Amino acid sequence: MWSTLRRTSLTHWIFIGMGLGILVGWIDSSLPDRDFTPYLKPLSTAFLRMIKSIVVPIIFGTLVVGIAGHGDDLKRVGRLAVKSIGYFWVMTAAALAIGLMAGNLVQPGKGVVLPPPDPHSGVPTAAPTTFSGFLEHIVPRSFFEAAAQNEVLQVVFWSVLFAIALTQVKPGRPKEIILGFAEGVAEVTFKLVGIIMRFAPIGIGAAMAVTVAHSGLDVIINLGKLVLTLYGALIVFVLVALIPAALIARIPIGRFVRQVKDPAFIAFTTTSSDAALPLAMQRMIEFGVPRRIVAFVMPTGYSFNLDGSTLYLGVASLFVAQAAGVEMSLQTQLLMMLTLLVTSKGIAAVPRASLVVLSGTLTAFGLPLEGIAVILGVDELMDMARTMINLVGNCLATAVMGRWEGELNLSQPLPARTAGAAVPVEAAAVAGNPEGHGA
Repeated sequence: MWSTLRRTSLTHWIFIGMGLGILVGWIDSSLPDRDFTPYLKPLSTAFLRMIKSIVVPIIFGTLVVGIAGHGDDLKRVGRLAVKSIGYFWVMTAAALAIGLMAGNLVQPGKGVVLPPPDPHSGVPTAAPTTFSGFLEHIVPRSFFEAAAQNEVLQVVFWSVLFAIALTQVKPGRPKEIILGFAEGVAEVTFKLVGIIMRFAPIGIGAAMAVTVAHSGLDVIINLGKLVLTLYGALIVFVLVALIPAALIARIPIGRFVRQVKDPAFIAFTTTSSDAALPLAMQRMIEFGVPRRIVAFVMPTGYSFNLDGSTLYLGVASLFVAQAAGVEMSLQTQLLMMLTLLVTSKGIAAVPRASLVVLSGTLTAFGLPLEGIAVILGVDELMDMARTMINLVGNCLATAVMGRWEGELNLSQPLPARTAGAAVPVEAAAVAGNPEGHGA
């Protein structure tokens, strides 16, 4: 019995917690003379506070390492870096726009009633609604004040300036110390995410119980609508963004699909981008992309080109706003889109990192963090699809860059596949054999 429990994955525990929470909430709503779900509210609040507490360190660490850590590489590769980052911005902007449009059209959050927010959470009740107010808001008076108040926009602004300044420091011990510190903060925070997620089944179960007790079983239908909205939006993104990009760059789609289907399946079933990364890099080299382009574009894309996660952030943000009954004007949504375009560049390929970015964005726009606990109940289903799109989008980016650099070689035949073939050691060496999961 004990060995069976130990072998049960976190994903299964999350589903178990969600199911028990729904059952408890339904029982509570069916007994009008009893109201015991408020006693579960502290468990949900504790989980949300733990998630909120890691927003600042994970954003600071990933942005500083992502920008300053690639400073020397950007100077060496020059033209490739400019083309790659420009391509990344265009694709992530398209993904976010599609996500926001899907959220506005389907409105999956309508009908969901969130539990009352924690009165001591310190979440701001108002968001900047003008462009001038937005500009004033993102500039902090003090980094530590912004960090203490979880002002994610101000943290991002200061971290980007800090990283740019760090790139101008001459190579040596001072630069290595600061980069090492930022990388250490990021790595430790990633491990902290894993520790916090062990509490997720309890926090999610409590949140689902409170939510169902407040709004009934109708909330489950809306969560299903949220999942279908995301999957539909991802399909639209493939049709209107990825396929046109492949056609414009004259990438043979059939050959490309044959090369990426195996790593894409790994990413989908494991919800782990990094688990599929070594095989994906090897397959793109076999596809005809030069090794130097694959070695630069693919890892850089995992910081700057997570299309599936970015699209998810747009849908999820509107879901929470709709569930909270907050009407967001077009101007406010555009500001939120700009915010997500910046903060999504700090998403790391670790479990539930996109939820950290989402929580920071919700805080910046005065939206309740209780929506995250509700989303987490079905997040695993959404994570599978968005992780696969992250991987496919980065594979396509390497092929497009190879074409734009005039170095894509499609004349070489693809190697024959054998069942159960191991991932080539060479690919693992190129990828650095990373360990982590999809955002």
